[in-house]
Amino acid sequence: MDGPLGTMLLVGEETADGAAALASLSLPEQRGAVAVRDGWRHAPERFARVAAQLEGYFAGRVKDFDLPLAAAGAGTPFQRRVWQVLDSIPYGETTTYGEIAARVGVSGAGVRAVGTAIGRNPLLVVRPCHRVIGADGSLRGYAAGPERKGLLLGLEGALVR
Repeated sequence: MDGPLGTMLLVGEETADGAAALASLSLPEQRGAVAVRDGWRHAPERFARVAAQLEGYFAGRVKDFDLPLAAAGAGTPFQRRVWQVLDSIPYGETTTYGEIAARVGVSGAGVRAVGTAIGRNPLLVVRPCHRVIGADGSLRGYAAGPERKGLLLGLEGALVR
């Protein structure tokens, strides 16, 4: 799917109703991007709901995603705790890596583990890792690059601290 970030690769698992539960949303050139594998089918019609919500988000009409998400390969227990915190960051707001670390109960060097877990988020845009900034307000640590992080935060009207 094309969007303001570039071409996005949507990967999913088929659901009982023939749609797709989203497993991954990535950009081909991002750090840790998913690569198309043999045996995968090109089936954009199965992602109609995902595409509609992404288009609405980029147009400023969708503030919260309501999508079926695939459970397979959904990260380690620690990553899932961090991702749950990401999912709770409101549209248009930011938080820091340290604040997320405190919410998952780690301190000190644990902040680095939080950053790693955020970097392994398979659902770019949908799970709002772009809303996490450095303690000094800098746009650091975004797999798709700081320019795209700034674009998303600007789209949401988030003020970087």
